[in-house]
Amino acid sequence: MLQSQLFSKTSRQVSADEVSINAKLLIQAGFVDKQMAGAYSYLPLGYRVFKKIEQIIREEMNAIGGEEMIMTAMQPKELWEATGRWETDENIMYKCEDKNGPTVGLAWTHEEAVTVIAKRFISSYRDLPRYVYQLQTKFRNEPRAKSGIMRTREFIMKDLYSFHADEADLDKYYEVVKLAYLKIFARCGLEALVVEASGGAFTKNYSHEFQVITEAGEDYTVYCAACKYAQNREVAQGKVGEACPACAQAKLQEAKSSEVGNIFKLGTKFSESLKLYYTAKSGEQKPVIMASYGIGPGRIMGTIVEVHHDDAGMVWPPSVAPYKIHLLALASSETALSKADQAYSKLTAMGIEVLYDDRQESAGIKLKDADLIGLPWRVVVSAKTGDNFEIKARHQPTSQLLSYSELLNKFSVQ
Repeated sequence: MLQSQLFSKTSRQVSADEVSINAKLLIQAGFVDKQMAGAYSYLPLGYRVFKKIEQIIREEMNAIGGEEMIMTAMQPKELWEATGRWETDENIMYKCEDKNGPTVGLAWTHEEAVTVIAKRFISSYRDLPRYVYQLQTKFRNEPRAKSGIMRTREFIMKDLYSFHADEADLDKYYEVVKLAYLKIFARCGLEALVVEASGGAFTKNYSHEFQVITEAGEDYTVYCAACKYAQNREVAQGKVGEACPACAQAKLQEAKSSEVGNIFKLGTKFSESLKLYYTAKSGEQKPVIMASYGIGPGRIMGTIVEVHHDDAGMVWPPSVAPYKIHLLALASSETALSKADQAYSKLTAMGIEVLYDDRQESAGIKLKDADLIGLPWRVVVSAKTGDNFEIKARHQPTSQLLSYSELLNKFSVQ
């Protein structure tokens, strides 16, 4: 991609209203645009990151048997009344009067909708288990939309739903999803803790959140650095400074953290409310046992920025970076520009994603913008590099000179 043709541009200043690091850097670098509080547009650079996160999620969900679908955002009032959530969750759901019909709500989650759909296809023990997921837009009347793209009112969410004949089968799959989630976060460059949290109104057992330690977080996690035992502060049994109850090898610590995913055993609340039953081998009618599993790609993206940045800008992990290489032409001579053009054409032909800064800007501006945008590799052509190319990893302080053939070889084997 030629940077001169890129739709967005970097900016030197960001509104003082933005307090979170992810919002400041993403807006300044031209990755997102804030439409209003809690609502952001993903611009071309940001959307490339977002789609890579989505693809990682999709691959791991498919690997554990998930089938992708998509459900409607508009939901009938009657459906939510059947589970009692039209009234109990009225503060979070956006509702509107349809001039051509009944009152509708914009879904902030899809347990009701997926349960009704499942009634068409699940009627026997032979139909179980089943796993379906979607990547779909949610709407939540979030009163605390203040953490950039980490807490918004309109966002895309991956929600997986599983249907089981018994608790044992659910428990087995629940552990499978746990491992899949940890793979997702690791692939995105995040180290997440599996944190025990309240089961809410559905179960006396714990649900599980996936928390990343960061000062930008809005949660507090009590954890053991030795064995990774962790609990949300609200349900923590042990106190900070006490020996870990799981391993007794280290003392419990507490840190601010950001939730990047959650998994939740729903039991039979929705299947009983909406009459999703199956015929067991014995011929008995039983309610289907369910669970839900959520991940917000935008929340992951914001958390990545909070964890991977420095004073100069963002430092994208290679797996989610919008481009792999930022190629900068810092000299205006025909020879230097020809070298940069040749490298861009060849690297692109090799299937390597390159953002080529061909703009008529000073070397200082180009170098500052490269650090701000934060691609994994910077390749510079200038009068100082002569016949060589200066390459530098974004997270490393030093650079090295490579010949043209060495440059191509380095990136052809990565």
